[in-house]
Amino acid sequence: MVVDIMTAKQAATKWGITTRRVNELIRDGRIKDIQKVGSSWVMPADTQKPTDLRKERYKKTSREESE
Repeated sequence: MVVDIMTAKQAATKWGITTRRVNELIRDGRIKDIQKVGSSWVMPADTQKPTDLRKERYKKTSREESE
């Protein structure tokens, strides 16, 4: 079985974020099925961008302030 893969740099381009942010998501365990090949991180090409918990935290704070 052949699986299409993408690197952290390709994921950053696809998701519209920086490579550094992708590496933070990897470090935090937020991306599933990640593997290290040599010095590069790779993942299945259909991997979805994790939700940004920073935005969720902001929404929660904003709601609490308006109450």
